[in-house]
Amino acid sequence: MADAKWYVVHTYSGYENTVKATIEKTVETRHLQDQILAVSIPLETVTEITESGASKTYDRKIFPGYVLVKMFYSDDTWHVIKDVRGVTGFVGTSSNDPIPLTEEEVFAMGVEKREIIVNYNVGDNVRILDGPLSSFTGIVEDIDVDKNLVSVVVSMFGRETPVEIPLDQVEVVSQ
Repeated sequence: MADAKWYVVHTYSGYENTVKATIEKTVETRHLQDQILAVSIPLETVTEITESGASKTYDRKIFPGYVLVKMFYSDDTWHVIKDVRGVTGFVGTSSNDPIPLTEEEVFAMGVEKREIIVNYNVGDNVRILDGPLSSFTGIVEDIDVDKNLVSVVVSMFGRETPVEIPLDQVEVVSQ
């Protein structure tokens, strides 16, 4: 069986939370947890400074009017989602033919996180595995797990040059 994919559901503006709650309740009552796995409304935390100088923090919808659903696409799951009050359809070539999000789109939106196990530390000698600097070696200068980047100092053209690379694109050089 293929993996479940994330689909974008278009809703009436302001109905995102209601649609999410209704889908989750329908999944629970119809025992569809093995077909519709997750429902998400991408949010970002915003801090506003008011005229009086006070700060106010709240969550804001990144894509108003849209809800993301991770599911195994079938006629049954399509009808479950489409029949929810406030849903106008799926995003795709037509509302009957939804196009799933790519893995890159899902991770860029922060809906799902990849777990990367880092087996190197600052000061370790590493080899770059991919990209224009593949096979270069260098020394780890900094590791930023939140941004999924490692800073490696490589020697290019006789100069020490720091480069930022995704965490999973380097490996420790065995001593």
